[in-house]
Formats: sequence, structure tokens, C-alpha cells
Amino acid sequence: MIHPPAVRRAGFLVAAEGVLGLLGAAIFVVRGLAGADERIVNGYGNAIWLTFVGGAVLAGGWALITGRRWGRGIAVFANLLLLGVAWFVYKSGQLNFAIPVALAAVVVLGLMFSPTTVQWMSERD
Repeated sequence: MIHPPAVRRAGFLVAAEGVLGLLGAAIFVVRGLAGADERIVNGYGNAIWLTFVGGAVLAGGWALITGRRWGRGIAVFANLLLLGVAWFVYKSGQLNFAIPVALAAVVVLGLMFSPTTVQWMSERD
């Protein structure tokens, strides 16, 4: 069976999450080069971390778009983490960030556990 549309749709969302992670890394680098105060947060360390995580999530999204099963694990793990992030952002009172992050995570998780995706994952090559 060719991979279902739910997998491809989730792949595009996961790839977008990865791109946003890489964009965040670039922002940390630019802030560091501009001389941002880093007594509390090390911008370069965050940039390295976001480069690895964003790159992995982007790779997982690409894998789902192209029908590779290994991308599902990355997508599920990343979006479970994003639910936790959304919760703590919500608790800090920033609903304008918490709601879109939570919605994206719930949509991806819904697509990753849809019946067609689970059936596709259980098939042998």
C-alpha cells in the first residue's frame, strides 16, 4: 500500500515544525552576533540544540512525505513534547502561542494514529 494521505499531511506539518526550529536557531545566532545579553541564556548553545532538533524533525517530516515509516517515531515524539511545551506556555498566560502549538501537535498526533496510518505502519514491505 502506498502511504496514505494522512501520513503525507502530517509530514508537511512536521516538516514545517522542523523549519521553525531551524529558524529559531538562526534567530539565536543573529542575536548572539548582535551582542544580546547572554547572562541567563546561552544563545549559541540554544542555536546548536535547535539545529539538531529542528533538523531531525525536518528529516522526520521529509520521511513521512516520501512514505518512509521511520519518520513516524520522530513525529510522534516531537509532538508529544510540543504538547508539554504548549501546556507550560499556557500556564505562563501566553495563549496566543500555546493554542497554535497545541493544535498543531494534536492534529499531527491525530493523523499519526489514524486508522489508515496505523494500518500502513503495520504492513510489511
